[in-house]
Amino acid sequence: MNSVEIDFTHLIAQARDAQSVWTALESKSRALGGHKLFTVMTVDMKAGLARRAFSNHPIEYPSSGTKPIHRDAWFEIVHGQKQSFIANTIDDIAKVFPDFELIKSLGCGSVINLPVVLRGDLVATINLLHVEHYYTAERVKFLESALTLPAMLCCALALQFENPYNGR
Repeated sequence: MNSVEIDFTHLIAQARDAQSVWTALESKSRALGGHKLFTVMTVDMKAGLARRAFSNHPIEYPSSGTKPIHRDAWFEIVHGQKQSFIANTIDDIAKVFPDFELIKSLGCGSVINLPVVLRGDLVATINLLHVEHYYTAERVKFLESALTLPAMLCCALALQFENPYNGR
């Protein structure tokens, strides 16, 4: 087991709340060279709402409130096809995200939105942003491979922390 796995395993074993879980996943992604900006958006498809559950830039992207889910091309890729959405220029990001100026101001120009699916349903997206052209096909394949299962674990654990009686 390498040091990234050991650190992640230790952080998850010590987690006592959802924020600790997300911090562990962000730490793993950072160690893998995955991002400059890292956020987690949870989704409630029944209510049609998304909520930012975590951000490594809490001033610019606070973890608060909800926003309606928009059924657009991004939604079809991430929810419908359950595939990662990738954009590698700020112009491509601007086509999908209205906060592209803020993204650009943080030095980011590429994004991967990794869908997290549990029991067949999209429950969250793990959002990694970095400099333009960062998410090459090889890097996307590596990050999807390295982060999908840990992201699923983190979502399940965070949901358990947020609602300890869920499923009982």
